[in-house]
Amino acid sequence: MATVAVLFLVVPVIGLLVRTPWSTLGDVLSRDTSIEALRLSLMCATLATAVSLVLGVPLAWVLARGDFPGRSLLRAAVTVPLVLPPVVGGVALFAALGRRGLVGRPLDEIFGITLPFTTAAVVVAETFVAMPFLVIAVEGALRGADRRYDEAAATLGASRWYTFRRVTLPLVAPGVAAGSVLCWARALGEFGATITFAGNFPGTTRTMPIEVYITLQQDPAAAVALSLVLLVVSVAVLAGLRERWLTTSA
Repeated sequence: MATVAVLFLVVPVIGLLVRTPWSTLGDVLSRDTSIEALRLSLMCATLATAVSLVLGVPLAWVLARGDFPGRSLLRAAVTVPLVLPPVVGGVALFAALGRRGLVGRPLDEIFGITLPFTTAAVVVAETFVAMPFLVIAVEGALRGADRRYDEAAATLGASRWYTFRRVTLPLVAPGVAAGSVLCWARALGEFGATITFAGNFPGTTRTMPIEVYITLQQDPAAAVALSLVLLVVSVAVLAGLRERWLTTSA
C-alpha cells in the first residue's frame, strides 16, 4: 500500500516532466505574458511574505508565550485559512474588504481606497492564505526555545521588546526562516482566493497560477511548460527545508 501511495503522489509529477514540450520551452517562457505573470507572482509573493512576517511573528509570540482566556480559540481562528477552500477565502475577503464590505466600505467612502481587482488585492489574498504557515512554524519554534534565556535577560533589566529582538528572535531564527519559505511558496502558488478577490487582469492581477489556468484552455502544451516553473520552485523549497526536516526528525 505504501508503494501505491508513493506512485499516486509521484506519477503526476513524472507525467508533467514527460509531457513538457522541451523543444518549445524557451519560447513559451519568453513570452511577454509569461514573463509578466512570473514577475507579478514573485513580487506579490515576496510582499505577502513581508506582510506575514510583520504581522505573523508577533501573533506567533502571543500564541506561544501568552496566557489569556480564549487563546485556543484564537489559535483555531488563525488556522482557519489552512482548511478553508481558497475560493471561499476570496469570497470572505470580498465580504470584509470589498467596496460594500465591513472594512472595505469605510475605506472606499472615507479614504477612496478600493482593494478588489488590484495588485494590492493579490497581496492581500496571498497573505490571507499563506500567513498561517508562518505563524504555525514560528509558534512551534517559540514553544521549543528555552525560556530561561528570556528570563535571564529580564532579570538583567532588559525590556520585553529588547528581549524579543535580541534574545528570542535569534533563538527562533531557523523557525522564522523555514516559515517564511513555506509562506512564500504558498503565496506563489495561490490561485482560488486570488482570482476571486483580485480577478484576472494581465499585468495587474494575473499571476503565474492564473496564467497556467488560462493557457490550459488554449494551449495545453504551453500550460505544462508554465507549470514546470512552479514545479521547479516547489522542488527548490523542498531542498531549502531539507536540512531543517532532517534535523527535526533526528
